[in-house]
Amino acid sequence: MIGKLLTSDFLKIKRKGLWFLTALGPIGVVAMQMVNYGVRKDYLLEQSEDDWGFYLLNVHSFTPLAIVLGIAILTSFMASIENETNAWKQLIALPVSKLTVYLSKFTVLAILLFLSSTILMLMTLTYGIFLDLGDSTPYMEIAKFAYYPYFAALPILALQLWIASVCHNQGIPITVGIFGVIFAYSSFVLPDWMIWKWPSLMNRWDEPVINVMLGIGIGILLYIIGMIDFARRDVK
Repeated sequence: MIGKLLTSDFLKIKRKGLWFLTALGPIGVVAMQMVNYGVRKDYLLEQSEDDWGFYLLNVHSFTPLAIVLGIAILTSFMASIENETNAWKQLIALPVSKLTVYLSKFTVLAILLFLSSTILMLMTLTYGIFLDLGDSTPYMEIAKFAYYPYFAALPILALQLWIASVCHNQGIPITVGIFGVIFAYSSFVLPDWMIWKWPSLMNRWDEPVINVMLGIGIGILLYIIGMIDFARRDVK
């Protein structure tokens, strides 16, 4: 049954612009560096002896903002599709549990964000090679800067989906998402326990993998809480 629900959800978003938004985020992040290096490449290359490392830090400086904003938009769009067509009642009327319906929504969004991270990795690599930053290409570091923020942002995804699913007025999750972007922008002053700081990969221990593990663990916890709450509510 989950397979049929996933197929249905992917069909629903086919012409809703979600695929475009999935690609727009990473394209925008790398495009900013195209402008940055296109205007002042010589100056930037003088800032560090590790050209690849400095380039990845520049790309990563915009990644948390893009992923937090992307999560807010995608989750709101996903819920809006159901609200506009009054499809929640139709879904629940089917011989399928609310838990499965919620799982399908979360899975689709997680796949979209994973594809977005993959596009970011490929574009970062391609433009880095184009800039001729050195013969020793740090493939593992590029993958880390692409996928670590994704896993660290799973609690934000779980929270935003929870809010978007239970609020008929999508202005509420969008507002929460905007505050999330502000928090992500100010991540360097946030305490380590705030989930909006985790995609930046910064913490007092200077170990990005801690953010990843926290993201996966707390993300699963928030997903379960949101799923249970969604299952208990009456569908309007």
